Amino acid sequence: MKASHWVWLPVAAISTSAYATTYFTVEQAQRAIFPGATFTSAGQPNVWRTSNGGLFVVEKVVGKHEDITVAIGTNPNGTVKQIEIMDYRESYGYEVRDASWRAQFVGKSANSPLQLGADIKNISGATLSSKHISDGVKRVLQRYQSSLKGHG
Repeated sequence: MKASHWVWLPVAAISTSAYATTYFTVEQAQRAIFPGATFTSAGQPNVWRTSNGGLFVVEKVVGKHEDITVAIGTNPNGTVKQIEIMDYRESYGYEVRDASWRAQFVGKSANSPLQLGADIKNISGATLSSKHISDGVKRVLQRYQSSLKGHG
C-alpha cells in the first residue's frame, strides 16, 4: 500500500475591486450636472466647456486604496455647480455619494479652504475618500483659476 503525501500549496485571494461600482458614464454625468447643455473640448484631457459658460471636469483621486472618479461642474464664475461620484471602487466609505455631503461643495471657489473639519464635514469611515475628493475639487478649482478661466 502506498503512503499518502499531502502537498500544501499557498492560496492567495486577490481582489481587484469586487466592490467597483460605476454610477455615471461621462455623458450621464454631463447631463446630470448640466441638463440640456452642449459640450465642447476645452483643449485639455477630461475638460469640457458647456454651452452655458461652465466647465465639466472629470478628476480621478485615490480613496484609501482605489481610484474614485469624480465629475465636477463649475459655474461661469468658477464656483462649484455640482459634483457627482462617477466610479467608486472602495469596499466602504461610499457615503461620499450622499447628496447632502456632496452639496457642501456647491458655491466653493479656488479661494475656499476645502478642508475636512473646516468647510467640509468628514465622514467617519471614509476619511481618506473625503479628504482626497476635497483635494481633487480644490485642484480643479485652482486649475480653473490659473489656466482654464477665459481660455477656450
